[in-house]
Amino acid sequence: MRVLRILFLVFAGLVSAAGAVAASSSADVAHLHVQLVMPETTLNAGQTADVGLYFKLEPGWHVYWKNAGDSGEPPRIRWTLPDGIKAGAFQYPAPKRLPLGPLMDFGYEDEVLFPLTLSVEKSAKPGPASLHAKVDWLVCREVCIPGKAELEVAATVSDHPVKVAASAADADIYKRLLSRLPEPLPSSATAVFATTATGFKLAIFTGRAERSAAFFPVEQNILDNPAPQKASPLENGVVLDLKKDANLTGNPQQLAGVVELSDGRAYDLVAKPGAIPAAVPKTGVEGLLKAAGLAFLGGMILNLMPCVFPVLFIKGLSLVQASGEEKHTLFRHGLVYTAGIVASFWLLVGALLGLRAAGSTLGWGFQFQSPVFVALMAGLLFFLGLSLAGQFEIGLTLTSAGGTLAQKQGYAGSFFTGVLAVVVATPCTAPFMGAAVGFALAQSALVTFAIFTALALGLAAPYLLLTFQPAWTRLLPRPGAWMEVLKQATAVPLFGFVIWLVWVLAQTRGSVAAAALLAAFLLLAIAGWILGRWPAKRIPTLAAGLVIVAAIATCVYGVTTLAGPVAASADSGKGNADASRWEPWSQALVDKYRAEGRPVFVDFTASWCLSCQVNERVALRTAQVDAAFKKANVALLKADWTERDDAIAQALTSLGRSGVPAYALYASNSGTPELLPEALTPGIVTDALDKLAALEATDSAAKTATDAAKAASEAAKAAGAVH
Repeated sequence: MRVLRILFLVFAGLVSAAGAVAASSSADVAHLHVQLVMPETTLNAGQTADVGLYFKLEPGWHVYWKNAGDSGEPPRIRWTLPDGIKAGAFQYPAPKRLPLGPLMDFGYEDEVLFPLTLSVEKSAKPGPASLHAKVDWLVCREVCIPGKAELEVAATVSDHPVKVAASAADADIYKRLLSRLPEPLPSSATAVFATTATGFKLAIFTGRAERSAAFFPVEQNILDNPAPQKASPLENGVVLDLKKDANLTGNPQQLAGVVELSDGRAYDLVAKPGAIPAAVPKTGVEGLLKAAGLAFLGGMILNLMPCVFPVLFIKGLSLVQASGEEKHTLFRHGLVYTAGIVASFWLLVGALLGLRAAGSTLGWGFQFQSPVFVALMAGLLFFLGLSLAGQFEIGLTLTSAGGTLAQKQGYAGSFFTGVLAVVVATPCTAPFMGAAVGFALAQSALVTFAIFTALALGLAAPYLLLTFQPAWTRLLPRPGAWMEVLKQATAVPLFGFVIWLVWVLAQTRGSVAAAALLAAFLLLAIAGWILGRWPAKRIPTLAAGLVIVAAIATCVYGVTTLAGPVAASADSGKGNADASRWEPWSQALVDKYRAEGRPVFVDFTASWCLSCQVNERVALRTAQVDAAFKKANVALLKADWTERDDAIAQALTSLGRSGVPAYALYASNSGTPELLPEALTPGIVTDALDKLAALEATDSAAKTATDAAKAASEAAKAAGAVH
């Protein structure tokens, strides 16, 4: 049946076949561009090298996965290689479901890279090497057109290790698309399936509720491919209802394939027969109310964070100045401030969900993973600090820290202060907030926005309540000269926050970027002096604006062009608590240590996360906790999320988190990890380790008893056989 479908599509729609073209590394043929991509063109004898087959497709056209679905065939490649060089098999990225009339194909649109590995034997002859490949494919839309090309890349075999980069375009393609390969299903996750009257139920347990899933079987003629795959969330995974192929006569022993889960995470899996639990709707009223309550509480706690408190204090000063204003005027400012916070949260969440839908793997606080954003934010806060210190008056449009609140610019100032509070709050994930944020970003867009609205209202609540009850403002001291002194003192914690941002930038971009940022600070100070020396004058204000533009340009140029990434070590920032025992995180390393029988502790952290830095200093760095880690023989891994890392983002998502800090303690045996609170103390960590030791001791005793019982039973059977 499938062969007839293919023949029908090919011959009914065949208008032309792409002929072979002269050998080169790429070819532009009917409806696509095809290219051999090599990140490095030097092949070291005795090692392996990366190469890939890249397709760039016209809109609406697609090529196929290894199981093409109801029609089509995957691309094929035949190599002609020098002696001593062998090519491995294609690796296939996670595909998409592609409806084609009544059929369902599995394949790729827009662009796709099929990576593979070249093995270079030690006997390979040094010198120039030509890698020649004949490529065949089928590209389809409403019609299917077979195509072929002969491609060739020039390489050099070296008998000593060297590394020579290919074109920047090849390296960019390989780096950008390699992450689309499915990963092995983590050891902490499992997959089982059960037969139903019409097909199968496939359950994937990932340790978190999944809002969506799609399964692509490796074997053909197992599933009815066009049939919808209904996903039913579980508390710790998802269940898929799959309809079997009409021609399937027997039940398979396993279901092998690729599953794509929430947020684009894709895993290779082999599901064995097993029990399927009843699906429970993930988003109930109770769960939503609990998450919203935690979000509201987390938002209130954010007001006490060192990065937010100076901004809130500025609003407090303006409230003291306006204590004699009418009730409705104060309340309007409270509402405008709240609107600034809510709108900013909505903008951040909308951008995050949009980028995720486009294929990016991002989490909460993602903007601080941009060195340019960190540098510009440091400059903004430095400039604001200069104003608070008294060098010049920015005015109500930025700080709302003076004048009459009833003026138009006062409302703009209230809104801007709300925006600023949100921007500086995102790296200060408060206790109770991590679970709510992770829950929110795993839901539908409507639920996500509802929970983040609760978080925004929690952040705005203290100031809004003060404006709602003007009588409370009578308890505040009367305005006076002391306010100017206190306002200037407020610049101190703000400058401290700026110092921290400079440190964060130096961690990721080095001393050159930090020097460029300090030069930008100098220009901003000059601009502030101009504004303070000639206030409200048009020409000086214009000159100050030009200096500010120069400061921004200096900052951006220094960070993006003059400076480059700094290699981070796992022991950086771990103090004296045997820092050498901390290793850079990878899921493979987690699986390795657990297979060796060792528990694993993972610190998901970032330099821009203040809560992370506090936890490291008050808990993870202490001699008490370090001794407990040694006693329990715990492998210590640091997942540094200071800059964007899709693997870390996916690991956080699988744990039900969408930001840092997060702390996962894995037992040496199978099972989901224990998540520690976002606010740590030495006692919390040691208690978790004691609990882990007791659990593993119980499991070991149970296993010993089971083994003994099994041995006794076998001995009894053997004795009975003798008699």
